[in-house]
Amino acid sequence: MMKRRNWLTSFGLCLASLVLAVSCTRPAPDTAADAPDASGGDAPIVIGYSNWPGWWPWAIAEEKDLFAANGIAVELKWFDSYIASMEALAAGQLDGNSQTLNDTISFAGEAVNGEVAVLVNDNSAGNDKIIVTEDINEVADLKGKQVAVEEGVVDDFLLALALEEEGMSRDDVEIVGMDTGDAAAAFASGQVDAVGAFPPFWAIALEREGSKELISSADFPGAIPDLLVVTQTLIDEKPDVVQGLIDTWFDILAFMEANPEEADAIMAERAGVEPEDFEQFKEGTKMFSIEDNLKAFSPGDTMEHMPFAAEKMAEFMVGVGFIPEAPELGPILNDTFVKAYAEQAS
Repeated sequence: MMKRRNWLTSFGLCLASLVLAVSCTRPAPDTAADAPDASGGDAPIVIGYSNWPGWWPWAIAEEKDLFAANGIAVELKWFDSYIASMEALAAGQLDGNSQTLNDTISFAGEAVNGEVAVLVNDNSAGNDKIIVTEDINEVADLKGKQVAVEEGVVDDFLLALALEEEGMSRDDVEIVGMDTGDAAAAFASGQVDAVGAFPPFWAIALEREGSKELISSADFPGAIPDLLVVTQTLIDEKPDVVQGLIDTWFDILAFMEANPEEADAIMAERAGVEPEDFEQFKEGTKMFSIEDNLKAFSPGDTMEHMPFAAEKMAEFMVGVGFIPEAPELGPILNDTFVKAYAEQAS
């Protein structure tokens, strides 16, 4: 199973966070007083999310009744364990979940109701890093060095991208596979030459004298997208509800832009940090506008285009033995709902 961001359970207070880069045309509702009845007599759908900056904004929808304002009934289910949320979606216990593209690819083959990405919440834009010793000044210097990394997950993928850009591969370095926390500790104590890590672990790694950041996810836009993933069953049976989720998300972003202090307070409470400390978490994650979403779902030949990125990720995970074969990738990306939002917002 993928172990992406399972550090969040115990290290939620240390996240590097949001750049509130929002471009929305719809006004943010301040109240749901005039909203239509969201229940429709049906039980609410259940959407999972966990402790990652790009997913904290869902708490605003709950606090400000934005789901009801868009005519849908939604129960948000918070998971302390990110892995548990992915397992719940794959097992059919959720209607949707917040997860990364690489994890969606990993779980797609075993999901009982199918898994489909319908929205990009954000991209990691510096939160994932390769930290090195003082004598390593460029990627080529990694040749023959020991690199501690959690194999098959996003920072291993980031390392592979950086090596490929320099005409190298993972075979040119000595991969030391271990959990990210252990990897950072091993680097900090001088046992390895480099480490791939996400927060707070790269901060631990940087405690080693002379250590420094060599590359980060900011160098590879689109390599680590965070998504709203819903079941194919939900799309087939309740497409209007899926549309309501997308509409709600952009209302959330509009609320954040119009009411930054209140939005920060809500997210800080959900994240478990003090409001006055929240400012330090506004770097390393790029929130995606509707324009960003349209570009991400479109075909292209760079990592900023998810169809291309998905192929690269699947190839990587098969190559390192993380999954036995790549799932059919076309069905896991559906831009219908972001396109519909863009049309109604224009």
